[in-house]
Amino acid sequence: MERKSLRAMQQEAIDTGNLRVRVRVEGREIPVPDADVKISYSGEPDSTVEEVVTDSTGQTESVVLKTPPLEYSMEPSEVQPYSEYTLQISAPGYESVTITGAELLSAQTALQEVWLRPVEVGEVPDVITIPDHTLYGVYPPKIAESEIKPMETSGEIVLSRVVIPEYVVVHDGSPRDTTAGDYYVRYRDYIKNVASSEIYATWPRETIMANVLAIMSFTLNRVYTEWYRNKGFDFTITSSTAFDQKWIYGRNTFESIAEVVDELFDSYLSRPNVKQPILTQYCDGNRVTCPNWMSQWGSKNLGDQGYQAMDIIRYYYGDSMYRNTAEEISGIPASWPGYSLDIGSSGPKVRQIQEQLNTISEHYPRIPKIAADGIYGEKTQDAVRVFQSVFGLPQTGVVDYRTWYKIQEIYVGVTRIAELV
Repeated sequence: MERKSLRAMQQEAIDTGNLRVRVRVEGREIPVPDADVKISYSGEPDSTVEEVVTDSTGQTESVVLKTPPLEYSMEPSEVQPYSEYTLQISAPGYESVTITGAELLSAQTALQEVWLRPVEVGEVPDVITIPDHTLYGVYPPKIAESEIKPMETSGEIVLSRVVIPEYVVVHDGSPRDTTAGDYYVRYRDYIKNVASSEIYATWPRETIMANVLAIMSFTLNRVYTEWYRNKGFDFTITSSTAFDQKWIYGRNTFESIAEVVDELFDSYLSRPNVKQPILTQYCDGNRVTCPNWMSQWGSKNLGDQGYQAMDIIRYYYGDSMYRNTAEEISGIPASWPGYSLDIGSSGPKVRQIQEQLNTISEHYPRIPKIAADGIYGEKTQDAVRVFQSVFGLPQTGVVDYRTWYKIQEIYVGVTRIAELV
């Protein structure tokens, strides 16, 4: 079947999705207020359909934009199921950035992160082009590997326990492509990017969870075995679908996928008596078939039938697979205490959160300053609720698992206490 032109797709866009843009200083969690964001259809960059400005937190309002019908992303098809938009971002004192090919799906909220560099003489404005989604475009199929790396190989396994890294180093190409760049990417951001590139955010939540677990386990196998470093490379993983998973520099992610990643990010898949995370390989299950691996489209169909995430995992990888939790999360001041902080909570964990929120509020003044007295009162609850509002979390006023680690992430970002090594 012949694919339709981009213009024809735009004319058929009858559903809508939402887009939110967040603009920050490159390498920092510091927001860029009053940044201008022009939005146009890709292929028609001079025909602006919306123009918005970031607020004091560096974020735009949610913009409603046209998308193709929902059903296009629910079955394999030659019809592109998402709209493509071009974003032109500029702010006084910063280099402008253009992003072409930002994807919007029906009834989904797309999240576009933008990093701006201060103006320097001779710098060329950044232009980021987002290629096709892996379920729509044509990419090399995965080269099969053993799901468990032989631990008896001398020097191969160098980590004594499974640790969630703060960053992974992504080589944006095949392993031996010396022209490809290397990027330091926060682990959670990497997983959100890959999941948004590999599956559709419109799929059932349990399907998204199953695929996120597979993506995380695959990634942590590369981290745990130091697969590429033991081969003489200076990176953790590649963006090549033939060798690893598809990561796309500068692409937008989706809120429904981000929520799942934030809830599961310390998890991976295990088998009995195997210490390393399992290298959970997968394929689309439509253009490429892969016995004993997870089929992405097949996992969507199982989700439609009511299968839970681990039922989907076991359907493809066998009944011995189970969900495990990493022993350590790297690069944060303190780990999740194991319980939510709410009105009536007290002690050093509450004081830590209060101090961190006060530090964050220096760059996000919408968050009110509070007394760091170790007592979780109404003012602390209000500050937490505003923090959740600013960073797109449910506004409960409770420091739950997702909120705890988001506070840690933003605190590290604004204080720059984490070093890249």
